[in-house]
Amino acid sequence: MKMKATLKYLAGIAGPSGYGSKSTAEQVTQDCLLSVPSPLTAIITGATSGIGAETAKVLAKRGVRIIIPARDLKKATKVKEIIQKECPNAEIILLEIDLSSFASIQRFCSEFLSLGMPLHILINNAGKYSQKLEFSEDKIEMSFATNYLGHFLLTEMLLGKMIETASDTGIQGRIVNVSSVIHNWVKRDNFCFNKMLNPKSYNGTLAYAQTKLANILHAKELSRQLEARKANVTINSVHPGIVKTGIIRDHKGFITDSLYFMASKLLKSTSQGAATTCYVALSGKVAEASGRYFADCNESHCSTLANDEIEARNLWNQTRALIHKQFVQP
Repeated sequence: MKMKATLKYLAGIAGPSGYGSKSTAEQVTQDCLLSVPSPLTAIITGATSGIGAETAKVLAKRGVRIIIPARDLKKATKVKEIIQKECPNAEIILLEIDLSSFASIQRFCSEFLSLGMPLHILINNAGKYSQKLEFSEDKIEMSFATNYLGHFLLTEMLLGKMIETASDTGIQGRIVNVSSVIHNWVKRDNFCFNKMLNPKSYNGTLAYAQTKLANILHAKELSRQLEARKANVTINSVHPGIVKTGIIRDHKGFITDSLYFMASKLLKSTSQGAATTCYVALSGKVAEASGRYFADCNESHCSTLANDEIEARNLWNQTRALIHKQFVQP
């Protein structure tokens, strides 16, 4: 079965959606938004490079207003200039954020909400890989603070606006959590909330994998809650594929340039890497999907642990308790 899936991936054979591993972000969004009466607004984290920048570019080409939250506004400005060279009419707004800082996320959300704009799409794309144990200003392990907790709080603080926008416009809201197939590496006995906050021993690859599992569990539980509220907003997780971007280049000792050379047939281009995110964010074909996991623009299987509803609810409750007790009231 795994061999068959690998051959399908290598050949780029299309799945039920009509797309596969070789499909690009531009290809999968060609027929999207044709019936939308007014421009959509999307927030895309991690959009200053790699898959995030490509996602921003393709959505902008489809007429979506793009909000780029960035720690480095100079890098964000360069991305904006590149996009507007290709798409002069693109509306792109840059706002400052540090996803590892709860205070910074609060400031960003206040600033965005003060603009009075609708919010149709939230793409939680940013990812941090730390080789060495580092802590955020809130004294939380850096990759967990950035990849999971930061996106959890960002989503929580913007969810009301997304539900309101969907209700006012009749256009379904979409939240996309960018995860990774590496979440499969995490076993139940090394997925402990308090240990992820402040690990006694540290393995960068495992820490990164834990955050990617947490992203899927977050989507699972929030999907359940949105359905219970009858909100016209969905949330799904995606595995973009392995792309030679900055996040992967940080994995020295884990994946090296020599392995890149040998595995070149397995690596996706940046446009192929952004395809699944763009597909899940815009395609009418996934309107009924929420709490699902996608790879190569098709629904796929995540790990047994990632499918555990009790684990998802426990993680949610622990996260909310942490946020309420120590930092903010979403």
